[in-house]
Amino acid sequence: MSSDWYFLKRGFFRTKKIGPISEPDFLHRIERGEISPDTLVSSTTKTHGHWLHVRDIQAANKHWNKTHPTAQSTEPKN
Repeated sequence: MSSDWYFLKRGFFRTKKIGPISEPDFLHRIERGEISPDTLVSSTTKTHGHWLHVRDIQAANKHWNKTHPTAQSTEPKN
């Protein structure tokens, strides 16, 4: 099952909404570091349209920690 993801990319003067992107593209952008634990993301199926930080989405945060082992580990704030 795949879902469409959106994320907010901060620029110098404004923030731009990017998407929809596929789940494999979403995971690839996490691997490249384009999407980080502080990035706000949204999916109609996974987050029910709410904007959440990647660090607060268990599977995405786990993927970040797996692909960036030297980065400081991020844990969801519960």
